[in-house]
Amino acid sequence: MGFIETPPRRILAALALGVLALPADALDVSLAGVFGGKAVLVIDGGAPRTLAVGARSPEGVKLLSVEGDRAWVEIEGRRTALRIGENVASIRGVAESSSVIHLNADAQGHFETPGAINGVPMKFLLDTGATVVAMDRNHARRAGVDLSKGAEIQVQTANGVVRAWRVKLASVKVGSVLLTDIDAAVMEADMPRVLLGMSFLNRMDMQRNGQVMTLRQRF
Repeated sequence: MGFIETPPRRILAALALGVLALPADALDVSLAGVFGGKAVLVIDGGAPRTLAVGARSPEGVKLLSVEGDRAWVEIEGRRTALRIGENVASIRGVAESSSVIHLNADAQGHFETPGAINGVPMKFLLDTGATVVAMDRNHARRAGVDLSKGAEIQVQTANGVVRAWRVKLASVKVGSVLLTDIDAAVMEADMPRVLLGMSFLNRMDMQRNGQVMTLRQRF
C-alpha cells in the first residue's frame, strides 16, 4: 500500500487553526498520512509520529485501526475517526457520549450488519448464543489473525464437536462503534458469516423494539 499524504501547507494550516482555538488543557491530534496499516500523527503540533495499530504514543493517543485514508484513534477514552488532513481536539478527562447502532431484522428475524475486524470488512450475524465472536479460517486469514498465537480448543456446535482456536482480535467495528481486544474463536468448519457474539455484545446495552435492535456502547 502506498503512502497517502496531504500537502504540508494544508496540514500546517489545519494545525495552526486548531492550536489557536484550543483551551490550554486540550490535546490536539492531526492525521498526516497512512501506510501499511500504520498512521502518521501530529500531536500537539510536534514532530510527525508513526504508530502501528494497537500502539500508544507517549501523550496517550492510541491507534485503533486504519481503513483507507482514515484512522480510528482513542484519546482520553474517546474513540474517533480522522481523515488525512483533519484534526481533533480532546479536552483531557472528558469522554465521548455512547455510540448507538440500530439494526433491522430480516424476514427470518435475524440481525445482520456489515462491519470490520482489524480494519477488514466483514459481514456479521448477531448471535447472543455465541460466547465470543466466531469465524472460520477464511475470515481469520483475511483479517490477518495468526492462529499460531491462539490456543487450540474443542467447541460444541449444532453439528457436533469441532476444532477451533481461541484468539484475541485487535479491533471489531460495527457502525460507529469500534471495540478493541475482543475475545474470539476461529472455527475449523466453514461459516458463511462472522457471528457477533457476547465478547462484543456484553460491552453494549441491547434493547429490542419490534424488528429493531438498538445497541448502545458502554464506556
